[in-house]
Amino acid sequence: MKPGFAVVIPARYGSTRLPGKPLLDLGGKPMIQWVCEAAGRSGASSVVVATDDGRIRDAVAAFGGRVVMTSPDHLSGTDRVAEAAASLQETVIVNVQGDEPFLDPALIDLVASPLLQDSAFAMSTVAHPLTDPQEAFNPNVVKVVCDRAGRALYFSRAPLPWNRDLWSEAGGVAALMPTGMLRHVGVYGFRADFLKIFATLEPSPLERLERLEQLRVLEHGYGIRVMVSAVGVKGGVDAPEDLQRARAWLSVSAACKD
Repeated sequence: MKPGFAVVIPARYGSTRLPGKPLLDLGGKPMIQWVCEAAGRSGASSVVVATDDGRIRDAVAAFGGRVVMTSPDHLSGTDRVAEAAASLQETVIVNVQGDEPFLDPALIDLVASPLLQDSAFAMSTVAHPLTDPQEAFNPNVVKVVCDRAGRALYFSRAPLPWNRDLWSEAGGVAALMPTGMLRHVGVYGFRADFLKIFATLEPSPLERLERLEQLRVLEHGYGIRVMVSAVGVKGGVDAPEDLQRARAWLSVSAACKD
């Protein structure tokens, strides 16, 4: 295998909240194209879309992207990434979600960095300080807590950590913010050999409960290095309101350029 890292973008058509999500129009381009272009501006040596759907394959091919067709039976995006990564030569694989059209390429490089520099880590991800009180109770915003060495202790869709003494009905959600919440960004780095192991791990109870596949790694006893970025992200497109927000932001951005 060769040094460096590849980006693999898992993309499926059958999203519950936004069917056909990778192909939804954003500023005249399908969302998956935005993600591929962002990944292409990172330090990755290759960028690949992993899908089981011919419509997504054709859309990616139309803008010159690279596609690997995968099984339709995968339970998670990481399972799909593991299959696609088997055909790649890089020693590190970064899993970029197909619904992050405005992801900063620097965050991709940040996720890859601990795996390229330190053989002690098998997996990595990124988070940033959560500053919007309303996001504390948003189940689409995943929170993470870490130990002193930056290793993940737990991920949750619930407010995490919970400051018992600061919370009160009078203080409300805003009272929780001084606890130093971290918002998890769904970008993952893997050593290619660990992806082979991940594919053999049974889905875990907490993974099924929270619908967070990274909990499978923790429950099976493997560590995840969390890199903390001072800069946040614009947010992924996970629900109809996210799509409206993304289109509005692009409209404003286009107007500013005119």
